[in-house]
Amino acid sequence: MIKIIAGGKKSKDWIKEGQAEYEKRLKKPYDVHFDYYEDAKIAAFASNWPFKADEYVILLDERGQNISSPELASRLENAFNSSKKVVFIIGDAFGVSPEIREKSDFIWSFSNLVFPHELMRIMLTEQIYRAQEINRGGKYHHV
Repeated sequence: MIKIIAGGKKSKDWIKEGQAEYEKRLKKPYDVHFDYYEDAKIAAFASNWPFKADEYVILLDERGQNISSPELASRLENAFNSSKKVVFIIGDAFGVSPEIREKSDFIWSFSNLVFPHELMRIMLTEQIYRAQEINRGGKYHHV
C-alpha cells in the first residue's frame, strides 16, 4: 500500500470523484491510503513524523526534480522490490519545512508550475495508476 500524507481542507466533491476514479483501478501494492491534515496541523505532524528505514519517502515540491512517468514507475517498483513502504507527502499551501525536505528520499516536481494541493491529489493518484500500468505492461501509458 502507498500512503499519501496530504495537507489542506476537506475535499470538494469533484476532487473526491477524481481521486476515486483512479483509486478504484489500483491493485496491490499500488493501492493508496490518504491521511489528511489541515494546513495548521500538517507542518507539526510532518516535523514530528518518524521517517523509518523501511519507508521510501517522496516529497512533492515544485523545487524538486522533474521525472517522466516511466522513471516514477521504476522508482516505485524498486521501492517495492526492496520491501519498502512508499510514502508521498503533499504539503499545504505553504509547502513543508526544510527539515522535511532533508529527510525525504526523493523530492519530485510535477512541473515548474505551482498547483493547488487538492488538484495534486488527483494528479498524483493518476500517476500512481500510470506507474502501475507501466510496470504491469498495460496499455494505459503509451509514448
